[in-house]
Amino acid sequence: MARVMFALVVLLVAGGVVGLTVLARHWVYGRHAVAHYDDANFPSADQLKTPKSGSRDGAQDASGDLAAADAGEAVRVANYPPEGQLATATFGSGCFWCGEAVFEQLAGVASVESGYSGGDTKDPTYYEVVRGNTGHAEVFQVRYDPQVISYPKLLEVFWRTHDPTTPNRQGDDVGPQYRSIILYHDEEQRRLAASYLEELDKSGAFRNPIVTEIKEFETFYPAEADHQDFYRRNKRNRYCRYVIVPKLKKLEQVFAEQLKPAE
Repeated sequence: MARVMFALVVLLVAGGVVGLTVLARHWVYGRHAVAHYDDANFPSADQLKTPKSGSRDGAQDASGDLAAADAGEAVRVANYPPEGQLATATFGSGCFWCGEAVFEQLAGVASVESGYSGGDTKDPTYYEVVRGNTGHAEVFQVRYDPQVISYPKLLEVFWRTHDPTTPNRQGDDVGPQYRSIILYHDEEQRRLAASYLEELDKSGAFRNPIVTEIKEFETFYPAEADHQDFYRRNKRNRYCRYVIVPKLKKLEQVFAEQLKPAE
């Protein structure tokens, strides 16, 4: 009997150590779930200057203040949808559960869908993508109203809520499928993303160089049903509590005025 009790104690202790190790790992990851950057030097979308639409190569364009887009006075460019219609943006910032949870909080965002893009494999499955050899990244596709929230503001949220300085990695999520990536849908999105990236590099807001890939969008493959709305359906999940929640707190701190009303 004594041996049985001793074995049970050993198992409990071992289980406790494993549990504490997992919790500590998630806690450390949670602390690094959002990159450390210098708020004072971080250029906001409202501060950026970028060419308005004009010549194809932008050489004859004048500078315009992107803050106007969020003030309801958006510079009209050829590829913006008519008033009342939605535009599409596609980003990858590590695990798509995180990006989806963050962006669906934003006013003007109608929907966010998790999926795969940026690679060559057709109709990939989650298990194929996580092996890291499909070329695809875990991404999320955003449908939004540019009259309510601008593409530059989406870019700012994107860069502030993940670490764009770690190649093929976000915390404990390692592999090319977790790379930082912007998939632009038109020339205007490409120019805006490239311009913002240049300003970020100049600002020195991040300690290390930004490695975000800017690539033309080709195809979006929706992820399986159990990956959609993951945070909403699994708020007690450890990953959600230790990784996603810190991102949502950062979002509330920095972008309070851009959030949807609390449900």
